Amino acid sequence: MSTLVIVESPTKARTIRNYLPKGYHVTASMGHIRDLPSSADEIPKDQKGESWSNLGVNVENNFAPLYIVPKKKKKVVTELKQALKEADELILATDEDREGESISWHLLEVLKPKVPIKRMVFHEITQEAIQAALGNCREIDFNLVHAQETRRILDRLVGYTLSPLLWRKIAKGLSAGRVQSVSVRLLVQRERERQAFQSAQYWDLKAQLQQKRSKFEAKLITLNGKKLAIGSDFDADTGKLKKGKKVVLLSQEEAIALKARLNAEEWIVSKTEEKPSTRRPSPPFTTSTLQQESSRKLSISARDTMRTAQKLYEEGYITYMRTDSVHLSDQAIAAARNCVEQKYGKDYLSPKVRQYKTSSKGAQEAHEAIRPAGSSFRTPQETGLSGRELKLYELIWKRTVACQMADARLTQLAVTLKVDDAEFRSSGKRIDFPGFFRAYVEGSDDPDAALENQEVVLPDLKEGDRPTCKTLEEIEHNTKPPARFTEASLVKALESKGIGRPSTYATIMGTIVDRGYVQIRDKALIPTFTAFAVTSLLEEHFPDLVDADFTSNMEQTLDEIATGKAQWLPYLSDFYLGDKGLNTTVKDREGNIDPAVAKAIAMENLSVKVKIGRFGPYIESGEGDDTVTASLPADLTPADLDPAQIETILKQKTEGPEELGKHPETDLPIYLLVGSYGPYVQLGEATEDKKKPKRASLPKTVKPEDVTLEIAVQLLSLPRLLGEHPETTKPVKVGLGRFGPYVVHDQGKEGKDYRSLKKEDDLFTISFERAMELLAQPKRGRGRGKTKTPLKELGKHPADNEPVNVYEGPYGIYVNHLKTNAGLPEGETVETITLEKALELIDEKAGSKGTKKKKTTTKKTTTAKKKTTTAKKKTTTTRKKTTKGTADSPE
Repeated sequence: MSTLVIVESPTKARTIRNYLPKGYHVTASMGHIRDLPSSADEIPKDQKGESWSNLGVNVENNFAPLYIVPKKKKKVVTELKQALKEADELILATDEDREGESISWHLLEVLKPKVPIKRMVFHEITQEAIQAALGNCREIDFNLVHAQETRRILDRLVGYTLSPLLWRKIAKGLSAGRVQSVSVRLLVQRERERQAFQSAQYWDLKAQLQQKRSKFEAKLITLNGKKLAIGSDFDADTGKLKKGKKVVLLSQEEAIALKARLNAEEWIVSKTEEKPSTRRPSPPFTTSTLQQESSRKLSISARDTMRTAQKLYEEGYITYMRTDSVHLSDQAIAAARNCVEQKYGKDYLSPKVRQYKTSSKGAQEAHEAIRPAGSSFRTPQETGLSGRELKLYELIWKRTVACQMADARLTQLAVTLKVDDAEFRSSGKRIDFPGFFRAYVEGSDDPDAALENQEVVLPDLKEGDRPTCKTLEEIEHNTKPPARFTEASLVKALESKGIGRPSTYATIMGTIVDRGYVQIRDKALIPTFTAFAVTSLLEEHFPDLVDADFTSNMEQTLDEIATGKAQWLPYLSDFYLGDKGLNTTVKDREGNIDPAVAKAIAMENLSVKVKIGRFGPYIESGEGDDTVTASLPADLTPADLDPAQIETILKQKTEGPEELGKHPETDLPIYLLVGSYGPYVQLGEATEDKKKPKRASLPKTVKPEDVTLEIAVQLLSLPRLLGEHPETTKPVKVGLGRFGPYVVHDQGKEGKDYRSLKKEDDLFTISFERAMELLAQPKRGRGRGKTKTPLKELGKHPADNEPVNVYEGPYGIYVNHLKTNAGLPEGETVETITLEKALELIDEKAGSKGTKKKKTTTKKTTTAKKKTTTAKKKTTTTRKKTTKGTADSPE
């Protein structure tokens, strides 16, 4: 008897194959084999004329979805059908969540098997788990299928209904999404709070004291019996003390005077306190908390965390990575406790077994927390993993083991010191027993917060002791606006509000960045001008769709559909076609939306208007014939724009660029300008003979106001020749590019070999010898620490005998041939990709690049004509950037 087992990916297929009896053939569907049409080209000819066809959902006939098998999946379907012909039984072993249930249902609908069918589910890929699942197969759960299908249809209706409206009212290429738009609104609301925030200044004193040979620090807390003002005493909207606060607010002058008065006084310990406390370990990971901690501790994005976790699961290292539950099975608890006893000893084992209860809003469809797979946990060193996979596995292993460890016991220390009419306090912490701290300490979203396992030692002080004051200084404090969201804190906020599902957060984070709604700087998520414009329009005309409670209730309904407590069809009908439904509201409201108003962004304390145009944000000053417009740099956000920048940009547009002086060699003027990609210097003016004068961007460390003629001349000298490479006699140069300063070995047709400069290297003074040192170092991918050594060598391209290799880049695994890169399709891995498949991907990508080049050429020609016309009018133009996006959103 032959049994066909279908899973989603080749990696999962390869792992599960090891645990199945003979006669079982395992193959992969490469994810979903059918979906709603992603473009007009995919809509069947007989459906194209229908009024609903652009949605891919027949809203006139019970919201019947129009499913199609994408072109790239037709070969997979053919192979699956062929495999099924040789089978006596079919087992669908896709993931155990809604998405996995849906994939199995689609497989049934397309393959139409005539043999017995079973549905097998498991949450870890181990011998024991697979054997148990094989003996407990079930049928497809249609409640889960309906819940996933309803979610998919909702996302399509929201995306394909609102996005075209945004194109018409604001700009082409924008998108809206059910969870995406709410997430963006949270970021915009936080930025508005920061803009409205009024900072307050207050002062206090800090003393450096010494008792015998031990030094410690103390801060002023009271003066003449009254508490000293701290940050929480101030109103964020006014910058003044909150009403009713009876505290002492010191100015700088008062702080200096108080310091002078206290310097001559004697310090006496008036009180000592010791308070015992305990810390309990955090629960094991859910999808959300794994993403948060991975971001905090490993600086890995939510998207990359899930990609790595998926691989670890499919290779049998961890349990299923999409879960809301913090529950651990008895088997897992026993494994964790065994690890504690073996690695740390019995003293570090929790006296009682710890079980955790899920507290997140809307937790559902979960079996167990994310943990190492199996009945005994492999230590990180025993796995043979490396790189990102090892780091993430180690994080999961430590968190799981720590949850069964003993509490940490601490003593909080406080010493109060009296000096004249002032009181100072020194605080410390002693760890009496580290407990679970030995294995794991949870990270913090506050980079300034001290970790719990860090002791703060104080000398042994008693009441009446008289320590010596070594120094006393006045300290300035300024209240801070609310912190911007990071990926970790946004995921935490979405989960706490019940918006979306943890399994979708990684996609949402990627989407809002990819579509130009957010910029990431030092982990902070900063909303763009486009985010402000879109959020304002949705808030005014479609408030429910960006309301957190409304979206949370939608999630709750989807959960009820999954358990059979709610019917999917009536819900969809009411959401889209009801009196207050989406389609009805859009038809009623669209005529009331003035594009001129929708494009404008309200910015307080600015004398100009900020608008969204065809090529991005721009500022508008004046009225009527005196109106002046100027594009804003692409990387500028509302948080960056201030009156000084506006003045510079408008002055450049109306009066021409600022001249820094004459170049000492050419006598041409050097200008300081601001363009679409930020500030830069330019040698001479654009003319008919020389339409593109030499330009050089400013390094990120140099502000426009600090640029001198000398600096400008140095920048314009780049790239600068340092010498000839001794092996090739080809030039070695230093230059400044998009990703910062670099050295390059320019080998002409053989290519260019780049290395980034280190922090200690100076762009203008680096020597040839230092450049050679850098070039001798292994090449690394940007920001990833990955060597450019191929992950796999597939062979030679038959057309030119050049190598075809597999690499890992910022956006995942890809195949490369010469200058053509092609990402691996869903389900394909480094292990499964073959030369034949790679050649197909490369040929397909090369064909699409040829089409794009033709379009780009046309755009460049048009742009050049525009620049020439503008030059004749003696006005300065800047390059424009179009925000790209699609209407459909996964949320």
